[in-house]
Amino acid sequence: NSLSYEMVNSLCDNLKVCMDDEDVRAIILTSAGNTFCSGADLKSPLGQQSRYTLMDLFTLMQEGPKIIVGKIAGHCMGGGVGLAAACDISVMGDNSTMGFTEVRIGVAPAIISVVCLPKMRRADAAELMLSGEKISGTRAAEVGLVNYAVPLDKLDSKVSELVAKLVRGGPHALAATKSLIYKVPAMEVDQAFKWTAEVSAACFTSQEAKDGIMAFAQKKDAPWVPKSKL
Repeated sequence: NSLSYEMVNSLCDNLKVCMDDEDVRAIILTSAGNTFCSGADLKSPLGQQSRYTLMDLFTLMQEGPKIIVGKIAGHCMGGGVGLAAACDISVMGDNSTMGFTEVRIGVAPAIISVVCLPKMRRADAAELMLSGEKISGTRAAEVGLVNYAVPLDKLDSKVSELVAKLVRGGPHALAATKSLIYKVPAMEVDQAFKWTAEVSAACFTSQEAKDGIMAFAQKKDAPWVPKSKL
């Protein structure tokens, strides 16, 4: 499960399909086997052309309107840590391992730092990125790289619990809120207030908000909430 050219192309292609499909309410990113992602494909020839880059993948994950939940059921190394961190919410097996192993082969966690550093304290980032040490899922949750670490046999139920909560939110409201999370911290205060006022006005005047407010007043589920359990 390395981040080969084929893997990055496939992830981007499939994420784009999901992002554009109105019937898709949330995306679960997971893996088969005991490795979530082993990082860069060190066997790929340098200079090989790809339709998408790792930057394209991370941008699509964080700027796309659908919520991405990472279900990390295996080990996660190097660039794979970036893939996990680029998810909006993530759950990891407590005994699975994660590590910024780049320095140990003479490279740096450069591109993935863009998605990892906003989630971490500087002290934790310095320790983990400079040492290259592998850490458990429990420690990964403690430093903010993932949201939860649970026993592997509880992973499916925890992810299902999170998704059940997410789909209670309006699709457009979730997309707008996701944009706030990633964009506001990088804005100047005046710019942030101006833009968020526009977002708020668009939300409050939307049909989705009208339907949600009416459902709230009538003490029933909003129309976008699935009728059956996920």
